[in-house]
Amino acid sequence: MKDLRIVFMGTPEFATTILAKLVENNYNVVGVITAPDRPAGRGRSLQQSHVKKYALEKGLKILQPTNLKNEDFLAKLKSLNANLQVVVAFRMLPKAVWAMPEYGTFNLHASLLPDYRGAAPINWAIINGEKETGVTTFFIDDKIDTGEIILQDRTSINEDMSAGELHDNLMVMGADLVLKTAEAIGKGPVTTVAQPTSKELKEAFKIHKDTCKINWNASINDIYNHIRGLSPYPGAWTTLVNGDEKLFIKIFETSKENTDHELQVGDIEVSKKELKVAVNGGYIHLLEIQLPGKRRMKIQDVLNGLNLQKNAQMV
Repeated sequence: MKDLRIVFMGTPEFATTILAKLVENNYNVVGVITAPDRPAGRGRSLQQSHVKKYALEKGLKILQPTNLKNEDFLAKLKSLNANLQVVVAFRMLPKAVWAMPEYGTFNLHASLLPDYRGAAPINWAIINGEKETGVTTFFIDDKIDTGEIILQDRTSINEDMSAGELHDNLMVMGADLVLKTAEAIGKGPVTTVAQPTSKELKEAFKIHKDTCKINWNASINDIYNHIRGLSPYPGAWTTLVNGDEKLFIKIFETSKENTDHELQVGDIEVSKKELKVAVNGGYIHLLEIQLPGKRRMKIQDVLNGLNLQKNAQMV
């Protein structure tokens, strides 16, 4: 078994779980690279990344470069004398970084590569109605998510699963896969598989505000998948036209009802405890939403304080 000296690179909670798995299994993490502290919240006070908070708690050496090509940073990274780098939910690395360690740099990606390369694989798998996804470890090369595959693990996507729920499942699976990958590299050499280049691939583009807008003219299944694929973050949104008032609302939880109706797309039917939107093929029932300036609320609580006009509509 090789004596692994690991540098870990990551920023959000997803990455912290994987770092913790390595630490708890007694891997020698000689350094942690994470994003610089950034101003956040109403007071714009500096906030540490999730990974940094954990690294501080465990007394790990931390580097927070703004420029990964900076000579001073590269010198500090080299001085850690790592022979393996593990990357989870970080940014694209220059060759000077990923080619540095003897045993390479591997990344954990939350999809079954080569499909869903990119920034938002969890969201897009659900938005596109996939029944299966998984996690992949691969050696980093000079392109995004294209390196040779080391290991993969698969899981099903339930029809009512949100992006948040899938995120949590893949986070746990990913921690186990990183552990297996580190173990395989430690025993080495590992057998890898090149990603196919001829296949027409599904992409996982970065999510923007326009991506989150609900198209009520889409099919009932597409709307349902779109909403759960963006829940809880960043959240699907729409405009509620209520008389002369227009409200920007986010929708986090729905159910669908496949049935015939004679309403126009976007028309609303409401009772004391229920609000549903007419779409092609049935209704989307709103279960949890957020009104402007308010917290997320169950629909029953929203309806207690919202006076909807008869001609109210989602657009």
